Amino acid sequence: MKNNEIANRADYTLLKPETTHQDLDILCGEAIEYGFACVCVNPSNVHYVADALRDSEVGVCSVAGFPFGASKTNVKAYEARMAIEDGAREIDMVIDIGELKNGNYQLVELDIRLVKEIVGKDIILKVIIEAPLLTGQEKILATEFVVSAGADYVKTATGINAGGATREDVALLKRVANGRIKVKAAGGIRDHATAIAMIESGADRIGTSAGPRILGI
Repeated sequence: MKNNEIANRADYTLLKPETTHQDLDILCGEAIEYGFACVCVNPSNVHYVADALRDSEVGVCSVAGFPFGASKTNVKAYEARMAIEDGAREIDMVIDIGELKNGNYQLVELDIRLVKEIVGKDIILKVIIEAPLLTGQEKILATEFVVSAGADYVKTATGINAGGATREDVALLKRVANGRIKVKAAGGIRDHATAIAMIESGADRIGTSAGPRILGI
């Protein structure tokens, strides 16, 4: 697989709390240079990167309910709406993991559905299920809720709360999604071999904070 094919499937991510404008300048410069699909940043940084990327083909993504998913639904929706107003065209939200484990499935699905209604059909919504914290059955259920709620992607993990993406999880989510939605692998993807492994396992998109390294640069 050529480097441009990997880059076109990659969200170059910078979600550290200590992120500076200099860090964002490097992120955006490398995203343009290597042709990454988008950059993913915290809501407070969306306006800055949207301005920096205005004349490029690199998209802007932000997060909602990140990284724990424990925010109220209206808070996630507000975060998403503010990020969109600042220039984001993609949102990665975290499900309510605790309520999934509580068996409160209606709330989990409604949480996703209401955020999707707020962002609208023209904005890509990727839903992080935090697979490393879930049982196999919970991963299946969570993916089904992402589908039924009308989101666009199911995403493996935040890369913060627990382990990252695995080939097995990506393959499982791909099988459950069955073409109805796409799959994003994220968490621990820091080199070329891992990036290729995730794509070969079925990932339509990958998230990484190690942009050039996944291209072998």
